[in-house]
Amino acid sequence: MFCVNLNDMDKGSKIYIAGHRGMVGSAIHRHLVKHGYHNIIVRTSNELDLRNQQAVTDFFAQEKPEYVFLAAAKVGGIVANNTYRGQFIYENLMIQSNVIHQSYEKGVKKLLFLGSSCIYPKMAPQPLKEEYLLTGPLEPTNEPYAIAKIAGLKMCEAYRAQYNCNFMSVMPTNLYGPNDNYDLQNSHVLPAMLRKFHEAKVNGDASVTLWGTGSPKREFLHADDLADACMFLMQNYEDAQPMNIGVGHDISIKDLAELVRATTGFTGEIVWDKSKPDGTPRKLMDVSRLSNQGWKATISLEDGVRSVYQEAFLSKEGAVI
Repeated sequence: MFCVNLNDMDKGSKIYIAGHRGMVGSAIHRHLVKHGYHNIIVRTSNELDLRNQQAVTDFFAQEKPEYVFLAAAKVGGIVANNTYRGQFIYENLMIQSNVIHQSYEKGVKKLLFLGSSCIYPKMAPQPLKEEYLLTGPLEPTNEPYAIAKIAGLKMCEAYRAQYNCNFMSVMPTNLYGPNDNYDLQNSHVLPAMLRKFHEAKVNGDASVTLWGTGSPKREFLHADDLADACMFLMQNYEDAQPMNIGVGHDISIKDLAELVRATTGFTGEIVWDKSKPDGTPRKLMDVSRLSNQGWKATISLEDGVRSVYQEAFLSKEGAVI
């Protein structure tokens, strides 16, 4: 079966979102519904185990999706990535291989694979350009996950080259948004800050302690902006080269902490535990290729943080959840 290289996605096209309950997949789902797409296929992990080759084969044979957003993945923070290394590489390789291969077998018109900024070498120059892929060693703590994502990206390239499949990959920067993970043990820096400052305010604490010096810089993209970018690329981009998705500018962790403090209304002190590591000094995506295509993010960090804080920690009446 050779892929059909047509791109005429309209409101009635049959669109499968793999991973629709995660932060990225749910944002894509919301975006499609908002813009009138009504033939969307979703399955929970209990309904369809994407690690199971036969189950995925049967699903594609039955549903015959025309377009696929591959956002399903085994994800976690630094502790989970470093602890469950075998599980992370196996499950991600199986999920993406099954979905990508069946998309080829069943003639999917276009597939968008969600990679990650962690696929770039640990010591790559900043900002991160797409061509820096595979130019140096990866960050050791999440290397199995990164290698799986690189394999997915290369699988899309290989199927495009051999079978003429219209498969593409994107690499988002650090994300935040609805359905984020706020577990202090394995969440990322922004949701962890929101929870810390919120709980400190509720408990009347005098201070909040954060790791490091606050000097590292990070880039943050709202999941709804990512969904908009994915939709834009699905409709307008036909190139084989992967695409970075980000906002193109960063913020220091110290300034981020001040923003979160103001957003939550915490009035206490911020204490920086300088005995703890800072991590990579800077991690910024080069988004010039995406900008040249005509897309840019529209949700400011201030507005985005305010909206996710209200949704995650405050009820409609303003009472603490």
